[in-house]
Amino acid sequence: MQVTVRDNNVDQALRALKKKLQREGVYREMKLRRFYEKPSERRAREQAAAIRRARKLERKRLERDGIR
Repeated sequence: MQVTVRDNNVDQALRALKKKLQREGVYREMKLRRFYEKPSERRAREQAAAIRRARKLERKRLERDGIR
């Protein structure tokens, strides 16, 4: 990952770098890898996230279709 520093403005470049890292999910990955996670816990977490995504998508679809 690369960020250019313009006009010796390091603060702006640092802000851009943090935004890129956030967008790429690096912070989330670091948080997950801080401690060992058993494979069964990982599967359960990913399954719960998939269920949340599906429910959210269904809510948005129902709202868009005007059923509610």
